Amino acid sequence: MAISISKLKEQLMRRIDTSDLVQVEKVERYIDLVKSFRKISKTISKEGESVTTVNGSQKFTKAHPLIGERNKINAQLIALGKDLGLDNKPKNTTDDQGGYSASDLV
Repeated sequence: MAISISKLKEQLMRRIDTSDLVQVEKVERYIDLVKSFRKISKTISKEGESVTTVNGSQKFTKAHPLIGERNKINAQLIALGKDLGLDNKPKNTTDDQGGYSASDLV
């Protein structure tokens, strides 16, 4: 199930200082990259992971050309996410045990 773009944007905006226009621009850029990633993934799913090219009497199969582009976008998303501090816990998380308490161990 894909996450709603609007919900993703809301969550990202809660995690940054919205008065910092540079941070807001980075969130917008992140959302645009997510949209591109999803479009490329949809195209690859529709057309298949590999494509067959016929050139005269030659016929060869190779990986879909968009796979490389998807990998580049993924790397950009990771880098931008780190820049936004998305690899850290959200501001509103107070416990350091992942939501578990000692009573959960019983």
